[in-house]
Amino acid sequence: MRSTLLPIIVAVCLSLAGVSILSLQLWYSSNADSLAGAKYAEKNINRILDEASLATRTAMDIVIEGCNLEEQYQLGTEAALKPHLRTIIIIKRGTVWCSSLPGNRVLLNHVPSMSDTNLLLVPAKDSANELPLLLYQTNFVASRILVTISDQHIRDALNVPLKGVTYSLQVGESVIGTSGDVTTINASRQLAGRIESTKYRYSIIYNQPPLFSLARIVTKGSGILIFILLISCVTAYFLDIYFKKNDTPEETLRRAIIAGEIVPFYQMIVNGRDGTLRGVEVLARWKHPRAGYISPASFIPVAEKSGLIIPLTQSLMMQVVKNMNTISSKLPEGFHIGINYSASHIISPTFVEECLKYRDSFNRSDLHLVIEVTEREPLHVDENLVRRLNTLHENGFVIALDDFGTGYSGLSYLHDLHIDYIKIDQSFIGRVNADPDSTRILDCVLDLARKLSLSIVAEGVETQEQLDYLNKNNITLLQGYYFYKPVTFTELIMILLSKPRVKVVVG
Repeated sequence: MRSTLLPIIVAVCLSLAGVSILSLQLWYSSNADSLAGAKYAEKNINRILDEASLATRTAMDIVIEGCNLEEQYQLGTEAALKPHLRTIIIIKRGTVWCSSLPGNRVLLNHVPSMSDTNLLLVPAKDSANELPLLLYQTNFVASRILVTISDQHIRDALNVPLKGVTYSLQVGESVIGTSGDVTTINASRQLAGRIESTKYRYSIIYNQPPLFSLARIVTKGSGILIFILLISCVTAYFLDIYFKKNDTPEETLRRAIIAGEIVPFYQMIVNGRDGTLRGVEVLARWKHPRAGYISPASFIPVAEKSGLIIPLTQSLMMQVVKNMNTISSKLPEGFHIGINYSASHIISPTFVEECLKYRDSFNRSDLHLVIEVTEREPLHVDENLVRRLNTLHENGFVIALDDFGTGYSGLSYLHDLHIDYIKIDQSFIGRVNADPDSTRILDCVLDLARKLSLSIVAEGVETQEQLDYLNKNNITLLQGYYFYKPVTFTELIMILLSKPRVKVVVG
């Protein structure tokens, strides 16, 4: 588990670190772009106010010389020739003394009072055409010179082509943006980006980019992001290879069980006389992603020694249920499904519960679920073991003794446990040939089984001579390569579809 998780953790950490650095770099770059945009807007506003300053000088000359038609025309010309100015007004003693508009008219509903600042944002309600204005004011020789600047020119100056950033002009506590009326500055906007004009008394404020933005990373850093993810995956891949090289067999097998690489194969149990299908024995195969199917002889001993045989068998049980439920309508009545259980699994505290859950998971209740007890490991027979096997027997399970005669205490098991049938190991069947002496040991085993009234399944049938001998001795439940080799679930379906459904009777 450690060697499996560590490459993933390293890949995630590398990705997070890379994305964090990329995000920080893009944030810094966006900040720099936003600041550059603010300076660009400041430059535009300064250019407009420079025009207002030049127009004010013309108005100062008129204050000295006096306001008549010629001077009024001069003011009008000055306002018309300056591209961003709207009107020029000279006020004396609180009234309009001279204006660039005919008849000394103004576009203000009332002349606002101004303090020490020379700039003022006028809201739409205070202008004649209900559009906001920027006023540029100068006090000169008991007069006030006002130059009005249209809102559209201010908005054009603030309209910087920078996606996701909006700029506003702040004068005192008033703000105007690229749309809407003049508003009062609020606390949230006071925390926004800001630059102060060094030439005039105003500020350009703007929204600063967030520290992290997935959209910004994707749109501006997609190439680097792909590179970071690629480097992370490659690093994880080589780490995984490195750790796998140094994995113990137990760790490799544990990972295979978790990955679902241990899959069930099915070897058919047939009637030796008529060839009809009577059931299957479930066998484990390791479906290795590179080496293909691996024989159980290569990993079952490791599983038994390490304790992984229990999760391995549990995984097989779940897969068998799923497979058999898929083809439940094709299974003969009383069909045998046998799984081999190790001694360590049988004595585990949850074994009975697991088996009952396994039984209840099948769609059909007429199947014969077989618990095959192996002799490869010593099984300590006590009252607790007898009780739990009896419980399973009472709940419909069939108890079989697998590999009979090859292991520890086969005769003791027959005496102490409720065994329904024995499976004669292929080492006995394989000795059967034309020589009459070749069957002596097997004859004794069969004679013992008959005297104990046990049903028999013969494993490893590979020749016609072996089949003839077993049929002669009325051993009808057979399995082996003479009939079928162990097959995948897909191949099992094909075999079932090719055979007639026959009711299976234990005996």
